[in-house]
Amino acid sequence: MALDIDSILDAATSHASASGYFEQVNGHEPLNPPATGGLTAAVWVDRVTPLRSSGLSSVSVLLVLNVRLYKTGQSLPLDAIDPDMVKAVDALCTAYVGDFTLGGLVRQVDIFGAHGSPLDVRAGYLSQDGAPYRVMTVSLPVIVNDLWEETL
Repeated sequence: MALDIDSILDAATSHASASGYFEQVNGHEPLNPPATGGLTAAVWVDRVTPLRSSGLSSVSVLLVLNVRLYKTGQSLPLDAIDPDMVKAVDALCTAYVGDFTLGGLVRQVDIFGAHGSPLDVRAGYLSQDGAPYRVMTVSLPVIVNDLWEETL
């Protein structure tokens, strides 16, 4: 069995797009600042870790995706930046918890981190091309069952 990363990334980006909060959703970590002054998002793979929850002859994995929200740190009014971003984060987390298997692509979204990383959101700032951006990064851990076959 192969990791269906295209479908998993598509499911995560589709949730972001369907939320209606974003002007643009990228399926990669951007190297340049967002082209618009509105709220944008990007989805990419953070890590893939084998788990001990596998079957007798196969290995399951913890796949952690980053879903980062970006908004220019100079958006006006400044007091609206965090509330706007938290509303979008709330919509994303609601979607991920509600679609617990991402349409049957994964065993589960590991909401509470039973296998390491919980569903988590971290806020901060990022400077790209000299411009400050407010960011919130959702750590989206999913478990993929019986991905790699073990040989004896």
